[in-house]
Amino acid sequence: MGIKLKKIKKIRIHREGTHTLLWSALFIALVAYILYNVFDTKIPFYLFIVAFGVSYCIILNFFRCPVRYFNGDTENIVIAPADGRIVVIEEVDENEYFHDRRLMISIFMSLWNVHANWFPVDGKVLSVKHQNGKWHKAWLPKASMENEHADCLIETPSGQQVLCRQIAGAVARRIVTYAKKDEDCYIDEHLGFIKFGSRVDVFLPIGSEVCVRMGQSTTGDQTIIAKLK
Repeated sequence: MGIKLKKIKKIRIHREGTHTLLWSALFIALVAYILYNVFDTKIPFYLFIVAFGVSYCIILNFFRCPVRYFNGDTENIVIAPADGRIVVIEEVDENEYFHDRRLMISIFMSLWNVHANWFPVDGKVLSVKHQNGKWHKAWLPKASMENEHADCLIETPSGQQVLCRQIAGAVARRIVTYAKKDEDCYIDEHLGFIKFGSRVDVFLPIGSEVCVRMGQSTTGDQTIIAKLK
């Protein structure tokens, strides 16, 4: 069972949402004005305010960005890189980077989850690669390889390599990755952002201790998903 260590300071709006929120507000205001003033409607104005206010709050919810700090020793610890739900725990053949068997743990992010992504381990970024692809539903097995995705390969201080893959889905249309090759990375730092929900896969060495179960909810930068040997 996963361990959740919560120490959440505050919630802010992610910088990736700045332009989206601005244009959404202008669009909603324009639509409300046209519907109320151009068309002959008997709907009370306050109902327009409520309806479009709720619509904007839903969009605002997509870009929540809690400030979190992992409260514990990070040595050989793998934390959840995203809020969501565990949809895959299995051994797979990884033939692009490792060319051997790996333990894959996947987290599916719904539209209602925080969409910021965190580094799952402390270490050094060995490579960052973005690959275009299809738009399968993110929870499908083939989405990991066939969908648009961004890979971040990290080497931990103990010399073990961990791959974190951000995957776009049927709704998500933009993956943002902040990781840079040859830079040090740490738990508590943002790896990137996936707009409007999708999936994050973590590939670990065989023999890593799994600390979560299928269907379990995760909190990014808080839930321990595995322990490296």
